[in-house]
Amino acid sequence: MTYQEVREKFIQFFIKHGHQLVSSSSLIPEHDASVLFTTAGMQQFKPYYTGVPSPYGDQVISIQKCFRTSDIDIVGDESHLTFFEMLGNFAFNGSVSKSEAILFGWEFLTKSDWMDINPSRITASYYNGSRTGTFPDTEAENILKSLCSVGLTQITADSDNFWGPTGNEGPCGPTVEFYVDGVEVWNIVFNQFYCQVDGSLQPATHGLGIDTGMGLERLLETVIPEASSVYDTDAFISIIEKIQDHSPGIDVNTDRSVRIIADHLRASVFLLSDHIQPSNKEQGYLLRRLLRRSILHLDHLGALAGFREILLVIINFYAEFYLELEKQKDNIIQLAELEKDKFLKTISQGRKELMQVVAKSKGVIPGAVAFDLFATYGLPLDFIKEEALKADLSIDEAGFEKAFKIHQDVSRAGIEQKFGGHGLASGAEVSDIDKKIITRYHTVLHLLHAALIKFLGNEIKQAGSDLNTERARFDFTFSRPLTPEEKQHIEDWVNEQIIKDLIVKEETKSLQEALAEGATAFFREKYPDSVRVYTIYNESSGEIVSKELCGGPHVQRTGEIGRFKIIKEQSSSAGIRRIRAVIE
Repeated sequence: MTYQEVREKFIQFFIKHGHQLVSSSSLIPEHDASVLFTTAGMQQFKPYYTGVPSPYGDQVISIQKCFRTSDIDIVGDESHLTFFEMLGNFAFNGSVSKSEAILFGWEFLTKSDWMDINPSRITASYYNGSRTGTFPDTEAENILKSLCSVGLTQITADSDNFWGPTGNEGPCGPTVEFYVDGVEVWNIVFNQFYCQVDGSLQPATHGLGIDTGMGLERLLETVIPEASSVYDTDAFISIIEKIQDHSPGIDVNTDRSVRIIADHLRASVFLLSDHIQPSNKEQGYLLRRLLRRSILHLDHLGALAGFREILLVIINFYAEFYLELEKQKDNIIQLAELEKDKFLKTISQGRKELMQVVAKSKGVIPGAVAFDLFATYGLPLDFIKEEALKADLSIDEAGFEKAFKIHQDVSRAGIEQKFGGHGLASGAEVSDIDKKIITRYHTVLHLLHAALIKFLGNEIKQAGSDLNTERARFDFTFSRPLTPEEKQHIEDWVNEQIIKDLIVKEETKSLQEALAEGATAFFREKYPDSVRVYTIYNESSGEIVSKELCGGPHVQRTGEIGRFKIIKEQSSSAGIRRIRAVIE
């Protein structure tokens, strides 16, 4: 069975059972800014487990792009990946029972029309009730016992069968897991609880929620008799063959480097397509780590010349299912090669410095020294550890993390001191006139953001901003220069909203409520549980022009802003455009 066949069969099965197919969301969570990445299919549906009406109906499915950081260090074995696709079916408001959800899983896995897995290969587990405030899932136990009569070979009760929440709070509950040959393939979560920020559990108030996740790559491995790992499936074969083209003679079954390259570059392609750029913080830090680790392993195999070709193979294979990959192809390649070239320029000197550190060290390389190698020369911690291990040395990783955090805190403090978060210098004397000018600029950037989305599409994400008493700068994700006509339309539309003298309303809401209502968030920012939301709307028609999470300050009505004018539109970096504007 092929990658495409598994995808199609999953979709057909659940459409047959009344579910609506929903497209994968971004790898940057849209409804859960408390986490860096989308790690599960349920994240885009999180609000609908708490009473927010689903625009898709109460039974949906998705094939979700996911990225998990926890497995980076063990990638290279038979089954662990950083990026993977999660087949998921979801139900809200009690629309699917626990029995139906379990039987859906059993039917899809075992019946000949679908996966046709021999029941003798399948075992299952359910929740034993060990967590405070919960109870054994006897209902699930009884349903699983009924499947023993049709071939289920073993049932166990386990304390680990409790999942969630994603982020600081949210839906969670007991699970049933199906295993094929001992490998977990299907995890069915019964969202019977809501986990508060303090960790306490409250019964779900909107009926039973169903949240099922199944790794596409792992499932594919189980239905290919000759596959001994996820890398033996067509999800990876074309990638590995291209690596082999540039490193003939490598045994992909024993060489861990090949698997690391295949996983990390596949993940990097998808992260880049969601407008994440290599950097030294948050999502960008993980992307940089993947790319640089891939480059080091390609260099180890003597296959660095194949870097671009491997990326193109990944893009071409997956673009059939993720159209944004083809659209973003040039940008993905450009950013990846830019990072490669930058890294290669520093790696030679960095290696020399590392060798000197290794020669001087006894037993342990201090964390601060390792961080300096990382910060100055871009050497990944993984690479430093590998070189240290060759000399029987270890790394003070706690010290490295401490130095990294100090670096982040200093950088953040510097930004806040310079701009005060809103163009108001922290601790500095600012005149009332200057405060009013900066406040007007702050509000007009919300209108500019709304205009960009209106005229250029929903792919627009804010990537940064800066303002002072003389001008505003707004950075956003976009793959090409704006045309003169587009710039004029955007400028005219913003001025129309200013002339209408619209209301600017400030509210304090929970983060989850604000995102569920469609509030726009700065796509690389992490937010607290309680946020301020600014809505610009027409009080006579009720039309909402802009709704954003923001710390302020803002004018009370748009008529206070003045005339808006775009001075310049240019490239800030690959995939990021920059608008400079003034108000008159």
